[in-house]
Amino acid sequence: MTGPTDSQFSKLPSVDKLLRTAEAATLIETFGRQSVTRALREDLAKLRKDIAKKDTGRVERILLADIFSRAATQLEENLSPSLKPVFNLTGTVLHTNLGRAPLPEEALEAIAAVSRGASNLEYNLQTGKRGDRDTHLEVTLSQLIGAEAVTIVNNNAAAVLLILNSLALRKEVVVSRGELIEIGGAFRIPDIMSRAGAKLREVGTTNRTHLKDFEEAIGKRTAMLMQIHTSNYEIQGFTKAVGASELALLAHKYDLPFAVDLGSGTMTDLQRYGLPHEPTAQEALASGADLVSFSGDKLLGGPQAGIIAGRADLISKIKKNPMKRAMRCDKMTIAALETIIRLYDDPHRLAERIPTLRLLARKKDQIQETAQRVSSAINRALSDQYSVTLEECQSQIGSGSLPAERLDSVALVIRPTAKQGVGTGLKRLADAFRNLPMPVIGRIQENALWMDLRCLEASNEETFLNQLEKLKIQ
Repeated sequence: MTGPTDSQFSKLPSVDKLLRTAEAATLIETFGRQSVTRALREDLAKLRKDIAKKDTGRVERILLADIFSRAATQLEENLSPSLKPVFNLTGTVLHTNLGRAPLPEEALEAIAAVSRGASNLEYNLQTGKRGDRDTHLEVTLSQLIGAEAVTIVNNNAAAVLLILNSLALRKEVVVSRGELIEIGGAFRIPDIMSRAGAKLREVGTTNRTHLKDFEEAIGKRTAMLMQIHTSNYEIQGFTKAVGASELALLAHKYDLPFAVDLGSGTMTDLQRYGLPHEPTAQEALASGADLVSFSGDKLLGGPQAGIIAGRADLISKIKKNPMKRAMRCDKMTIAALETIIRLYDDPHRLAERIPTLRLLARKKDQIQETAQRVSSAINRALSDQYSVTLEECQSQIGSGSLPAERLDSVALVIRPTAKQGVGTGLKRLADAFRNLPMPVIGRIQENALWMDLRCLEASNEETFLNQLEKLKIQ
């Protein structure tokens, strides 16, 4: 057994030689010379490693066509965007990892319109002077919510941080112990208080907090009372919480502002869609809250944003905070959000025009019809190593919205037929669906791949079906 010789390495063509070929010219026209050069160098480097590992004393014939084929494949993969659309068949409608709320077509058109060129983002067309990007939303949002003023930041976590830093720096904020939430990405209320420069004053117990607990905590260093919506969990049983209206009266008795963080936030009564009641921004302000904050990309059905609404004097202080600039929204977010807010002027058509509400309101029999249409195609795309059944399941809203609520749905359930190697078979199956041109994301449970079809609508069904011929299970 001998190792590779110099003559074996010499069989490899040089990069310069490869670049002078017609095959390279074709690739360069598509991908650019720099990218093609890098791809060819990387492939040749791999070939050298392969040669070095051989101990048979010989090297297999090296074909230029193979080099260019591998380079083309790699270049196409490199050209594919990292951020891409996927099919969300997880059963969680507002999935944080999958981008939360899908946007309506009107919002997409608005984004495209302001992105093609210059816009009046911070330019006042009436005066010809510098403007404020909040003005594009101020009137419509204020009217819809019933607020004196509003300001917009890049997400609700930023909104909470900005409120605390602007109004409670080096002072105390009184919060019920049962509301010291943690959400995904290590967002914890005590930590946010600390980062904002405010001091947390927690009152009550985990399951019971009384009005007297708040009043006894108010002192010379108190800056604000705050209520935080426990959007990602529920405390049941022997519980007690103080209502927003009571806290508002108490805060105002001591000339303190009262802020409500709604988290997921909604601006319409979800009961009309068969869902439990979720506190709205309008209700928070009507109850006496001086400020309310909530997300744009959850139940509202818009882009990622944090909305702060309430008293004009408090909003003015918040907008003067230097941190506000670091948290501001871009033109695309504002364009999308403005469009979506206007859709709320027609509440009877919201479920028709806002995808999030439409998906949440979707009936089980509609999903069943979808399942029947696509199940046969899934069966044809899979080998006899897998079986496909239609089974009832329950979707969840997600993103900290109504955590205990479940929505009746229907799923495609794919199981390996072999009794051995189920785990390996499921992994290969899930990998194959994720590697489709438009990746399909389901969930693995009960030794099966579940694809909840709540979020597969007729408008994207054809795309889903047409790509199944490319399903390759390794």
